Amino acid sequence: MNACCGDDTLVRQPGKVRLPAMKKRIIILGSVVVAVVVLWSAAWLVLAGMVRQNIEALAAADGVTTPSLSCEALDIGGFPFRFDVDCSNANIVSGDVAVAVPGIRASVRVYAPTHMLASALGPLQLTDSFTGTRNAVAWSVLEASVRLDNWRIARASVSGKDMVWSDSLFGDSVIAQSPAVELHLFDIPEQHDAERRLAALALYGRAQALAWPGLTLADTNAEIELELSGLPDDVRAWGDPMLLPAMQQAGAELKVVSIHGTDASSVLDASGALRLDAQGAPEGQIAVTSTGVAERIGPLIEEPWRTLVLGTPAADGSHTNQLNFRGGGIYSGLVPIAAVPPLY
Repeated sequence: MNACCGDDTLVRQPGKVRLPAMKKRIIILGSVVVAVVVLWSAAWLVLAGMVRQNIEALAAADGVTTPSLSCEALDIGGFPFRFDVDCSNANIVSGDVAVAVPGIRASVRVYAPTHMLASALGPLQLTDSFTGTRNAVAWSVLEASVRLDNWRIARASVSGKDMVWSDSLFGDSVIAQSPAVELHLFDIPEQHDAERRLAALALYGRAQALAWPGLTLADTNAEIELELSGLPDDVRAWGDPMLLPAMQQAGAELKVVSIHGTDASSVLDASGALRLDAQGAPEGQIAVTSTGVAERIGPLIEEPWRTLVLGTPAADGSHTNQLNFRGGGIYSGLVPIAAVPPLY
């Protein structure tokens, strides 16, 4: 009997040893999880505070050399895996231009810190104290996305639905409207100059079923494709007041790949390239071809300016012309038609 009881004690003894060890492991694991949660919560609060301070600091900008941004109410949320910034009744001032937006939201996910998503509530109110104009832009949806790659823009996009641009100075007169507008910026990797720290961007924009009563446009589809080279590859340098002179020295070029607009009775196409000369004035050529556009804008642009811009009509009614930019002026062939001030 004693031998039996002794054997039973030996069998049960290992279980009595393992149970406290398992509890200990669970307690350690739980403590680690709690510590991680507490540390991340503290880190998130610190980072959220830094974001708030940086945004609030924008309100102290002079609005002339640096645009200012102020929020009637600023909220930072999104814990634990996002930072959501909600700016209610935002006011942006840059020089003579003031923009009021009912609400702006920007979000950054912790696991994708270089990708920002944003949206805005409308309508936007834009006031120019120099010209005295007051415009409004309304939309049903307005969203934006910016993704960086080592401080270089990989892609940036803005899209809006049910866009309406109005003159709100006297009443609410519609200037233009479109059910869908989009604008995209893409990095051109093969043109990145890592040694000189220069990048190139491609821009694509589109407006569908555009209506612009003042230009007698209705149900117009417009597309634009541009390429800009010689940009600093670090977006933090874009605010440098010497940006344009630096780009001129780097041989920057704006290539108008295509501007294309069509409606039921007219077509407009343009392409070319522009650079900056040593005095900061644009130089280059833009070729313009059109059909039905001269008749459309006849009441808006009198002769000889209409022909100087669009060119003389061919036998089929189409127009072709080349606009030359040089020496601070715009020329139709050899005839000067406008002056362009230096950009810096």
